[in-house]
Formats: sequence, structure tokens, C-alpha cells
Amino acid sequence: MELKDKTIIITGASSGIGAAAALLFASEGANVVLGARREAQLNTLVGQITQSNGRA
Repeated sequence: MELKDKTIIITGASSGIGAAAALLFASEGANVVLGARREAQLNTLVGQITQSNGRA
């Protein structure tokens, strides 16, 4: 499936499969919208994605 420039919403994105999915989808060119209860972990994930030229 082509993910470039698609927008994907992920809940529970601060850890586990949600974080892994966010990293994978972003690496495939998708825009990821992330939601989670743990703000610090979520901000770390956003940093990882944006440092790799992804969009979160």
C-alpha cells in the first residue's frame, strides 16, 4: 500500500505497537497524528520521527 502523503491517526502511540506503527508509517512517508496519555514519551517519539524527516 502506498502511504506517501496519507494521514494516519494512531492512538496509544507513546509505546509498544502504537509507537512501532508510528515509526513505520512515518518512514513510509505518511503524516502521522499521534495520541497518548503519556506526554513525555509521545514528545520523544515525535522527536524521533521529525529527526528522520518524518511528519508527526
